[in-house]
Amino acid sequence: MTNVLTNKPPIWFWIISIIALIWNGMGVNQYLQQAYNTESYRAMYSAEQLEIAANMPMWVTAAFAIAVFSGALAAIGLLLRKSWSSKLWLLSLIAVIIQMGYLLINGYASSLGMTIMIIVFAFLFVWFSRMSEAKGWLS
Repeated sequence: MTNVLTNKPPIWFWIISIIALIWNGMGVNQYLQQAYNTESYRAMYSAEQLEIAANMPMWVTAAFAIAVFSGALAAIGLLLRKSWSSKLWLLSLIAVIIQMGYLLINGYASSLGMTIMIIVFAFLFVWFSRMSEAKGWLS
């Protein structure tokens, strides 16, 4: 067993972990705006895009919720240096692939660049957490 106190992560670990929390916090905010159909959410999209979102299958919306909430919890886990965060990152990645895959296959992705960025970030956070665990930064 590694002694967590003597195996301190470098400063960039904390920077990436904070970026992960901010990124997933923005995702949680986006999900809550969509779920509560806020005025600011409606202002961001055209009537056609809002109609598509309103008629999204329940399982896609569930994947969205799982992706952002498990990602936010995983980011908190990273900041707490807990190894369980890797499992939550993997859950978030799977949910991202399900949600974004559906959007891409059906041509609903309003921004291809953002869709790809979300998928890439999800993969990077899984890799980062596993690498951090392997280096003994997580317990």
